[in-house]
Amino acid sequence: MAVAAVATASRYDPESRQPETDQVKDRQVLARIIVVAVGIAVATALHYLTSPSLILWHNLFQRLYYLPIIYAAIYFGWRGGLVASMISAFCYIPHILHAWHHMPDYAMNQYAEIIVFFLVGTVTGVLADRGRKQRMELEAATQQLAKANRDLQDSFEQVKRADRLSAIGQLSASLAHEIRNPLASIDGAANLIESPQTSEEMRRGSFAVIHKEIQRLNRLLTNLLDFARPRKPEFQSTEPGRLLDAIINLTNHSAKQKGITIRKDVPPSVPAFECDPEQMKQVILNLTINAVQAMAAPGEIVLSTRQKDSSVMICVRDQGPGIPEEDIDKIFNPFFTTKEAGTGLGLSVVHQIVTHHGGTIKTERNPDRGMTFSLVIPLHQRRQN
Repeated sequence: MAVAAVATASRYDPESRQPETDQVKDRQVLARIIVVAVGIAVATALHYLTSPSLILWHNLFQRLYYLPIIYAAIYFGWRGGLVASMISAFCYIPHILHAWHHMPDYAMNQYAEIIVFFLVGTVTGVLADRGRKQRMELEAATQQLAKANRDLQDSFEQVKRADRLSAIGQLSASLAHEIRNPLASIDGAANLIESPQTSEEMRRGSFAVIHKEIQRLNRLLTNLLDFARPRKPEFQSTEPGRLLDAIINLTNHSAKQKGITIRKDVPPSVPAFECDPEQMKQVILNLTINAVQAMAAPGEIVLSTRQKDSSVMICVRDQGPGIPEEDIDKIFNPFFTTKEAGTGLGLSVVHQIVTHHGGTIKTERNPDRGMTFSLVIPLHQRRQN
């Protein structure tokens, strides 16, 4: 009877949602029904086999009914708890009538305990059902989030592929343009050299054009290789003052020819920072040369450093005409340049090196005139195994 009654609650098995065969699930349900039935049977047998004079033991045996009731409520919901309570009451009431009819007060306590059976079975089952429902909702939400995440990742990958294809297309078009112009100049110079009407002076000029354009192509390919295959930084502690001194020594001559003064501003409190000295020198040198080239009139270029929290900030400030607002967001794009002889890869390499140092680069127009390029580099680099 117990097995048949509790079977009506088998649809509340919380594991029935798992991807198992029907036979396995049926065996699980049957095993749990047997556990409930055996638990009730054991508690009942102990009552009937124990002398009524051992009241303390009967009180203990009566509490044993709670184990199968709670077990049924957890696995079969409130209906399972209610059915198990009914079966327990059906098995226990005859014992009360037979053993405690001469003790009406004690018998009433036992009947009251049976009411508690129903309360515990029902409340536990309701809580189990609620927890099961919340778990199902959470699992459903988790599956939806996982699906949304997969869709987002797929969309992100598609966007990345589209961006890569777009970048390759722009790079190819820009590279073709940058190569075509020197080739056109070389072709024109070669035609002049081959022409019998060309004077010796024009031939010498044509050779100079060819040499100049070959150097331009070589510089373009060198910058392109630096951009495409950057060297891994070799970090070491570097004094910012010495780094800027090296830049000033390299650029001071060309700056003085244009009446430009390069000044260093490094407070003593600025600590050494970890970087690849050669790569960082390349970055600051590129920015300083750009500043010198941008200034058509005499003026001043300031190379300054400051500590900013756990980073060092290096600034290159010039007094040139500045960069138009509409071009500021483009200057780090490969092959973008406002110079007639520029390759458009210098600032792209700068941005790449700064990024590999875990830093950032910022460009802003000065309030009076000119531009300021600010590098923010961590004082300490994270070593990667």
